[in-house]
Amino acid sequence: MTEVSADWRADWRAVDGVATAWFDAPSLTAGAALAGRLVDLPGDVLVDVRATGVRVRVGSDEHAGAASAAARDLGLAADPSVPQRLSVVVESPDPAAVRPFWQGVLGYASGGDGDLVDPLRRDPALRVRRSGEPRPLRNRLHLDVVRPGAVAEQVRPGEPYGAFGVCHADADGNEVDLVPAGGLDDAPGTADWHAVFGAVACYRVASSSPQRDLVTAAATLADAAGFPLLLDVRPGLVVLDTGKDRWDADAHGLDVDFPALAARVQAAARDLGATADDALPRFVQLFLDAADVSAVRAFWRATLGYVPDGRSALDDVVDPRWLNPVLAFQEIDAADTARRRQRNRVHVELAVPTDRAAAHVATALDAGGRLLDESSGRWRVADPEGNELVVVAG
Repeated sequence: MTEVSADWRADWRAVDGVATAWFDAPSLTAGAALAGRLVDLPGDVLVDVRATGVRVRVGSDEHAGAASAAARDLGLAADPSVPQRLSVVVESPDPAAVRPFWQGVLGYASGGDGDLVDPLRRDPALRVRRSGEPRPLRNRLHLDVVRPGAVAEQVRPGEPYGAFGVCHADADGNEVDLVPAGGLDDAPGTADWHAVFGAVACYRVASSSPQRDLVTAAATLADAAGFPLLLDVRPGLVVLDTGKDRWDADAHGLDVDFPALAARVQAAARDLGATADDALPRFVQLFLDAADVSAVRAFWRATLGYVPDGRSALDDVVDPRWLNPVLAFQEIDAADTARRRQRNRVHVELAVPTDRAAAHVATALDAGGRLLDESSGRWRVADPEGNELVVVAG
């Protein structure tokens, strides 16, 4: 590692209680070089490599300084305006009654204060909070969770219902669509990949050396193909992901045969001794029902800094760096006033750096939001139809 300079702290911000930095990078290969420098650091260092940069989350000043030194040695500059983190809050009169449902459906671990967290720290945390406010009607916000078929069948909490036969509800009526995933249309050489909306392969590695080599190989192959693969590096693990639907040509819009690329990446992983973990792939998105999809979608797009999915048939908005969950929208009957007026039992929290919080709140209000209340470091805002977002500083 390069010697740590005195000004490394300027690169970092506290987001959801975790020291987080984003370093701009010109390619996956350049980002993989930074990841390769960090895999030898002890402890829980989380690295997310994207085609435009690298997010790093660490648990100590020592690791933060080392990451900044490595980034600067590689010519990568930090952009402190990027870090943010979405989570989901479920309010219940009896949190203990609903928490096991969500832990099973999501495959999450228990965290502090009754929170449920993705063990890989990729998908949004789910926080269950006590509330005695009666809200008997269906929410206008639910989760879609996609897991490999065998896993989805194993964790299925009772008989599903709904138009697609995949909907389940917790004890309070909060809903989730638990969708079983298959493979990449039986494409040869892609058995390690699962089509959990996005195409995902999770590889366990025995040490930092093959982990570094796998990240480098996957980045090199993806750059050569011109495909913006997502590479998440965790202790003993590499997760390869396309993002929602982007393994399909209609979604990525590139001159890329993704199944062929997936086969090349799989071959490289196996040559390096990496082992696919077929239980780990997961996709989580938020789904909002709205009478005026255009207005609600515009609010969330502006407030979160998201961009359109790009396909005319979908109203999805996505994180441009694919670091936070997709938001999807569907239209509901404007005449269903009782359901539209009821406060949801589920809402979204947006954790941002303290020095960016006021700007996020201002953007939300400019986009048609209403400030409901505020307290120290927290602002509760409603979108044009009353769906709530809490902006949390630091």
